[in-house]
Amino acid sequence: MIKGFKDFLMRGNVVDLAVAVVIGTAFAKVVDSFVKVIMDLLGKLGGTPNFSDFRPGGVAFGAFLTALISFVIVAAAVYFIVVVPMNHLAERRKAGVEPEPEAPSEEVILLTEIRDSLRAR
Repeated sequence: MIKGFKDFLMRGNVVDLAVAVVIGTAFAKVVDSFVKVIMDLLGKLGGTPNFSDFRPGGVAFGAFLTALISFVIVAAAVYFIVVVPMNHLAERRKAGVEPEPEAPSEEVILLTEIRDSLRAR
């Protein structure tokens, strides 16, 4: 039972997932600080970026609006900081990964001829 648990923990995808969680947690701090910078810039341009007091018709719509703007900023940050560079890197790797097919060696050609000869009999 302990051996099975050890095998489960040492499986590549579990370790990769653990690393992804740690890196994601650290990256979340970077994204949060980026959102704060953008929200401060929005605040300097048009007043406070916290719309919590915004209540059109008495409906507390401001907190949702603040969260929505923060989400759009986070999504843009993740897209432009992570997704776009990774897509460019993947395209570069894909372009260089496919090598030219090598011609078969003389031994392979000879063995192929022998095989074809034996099949013909």
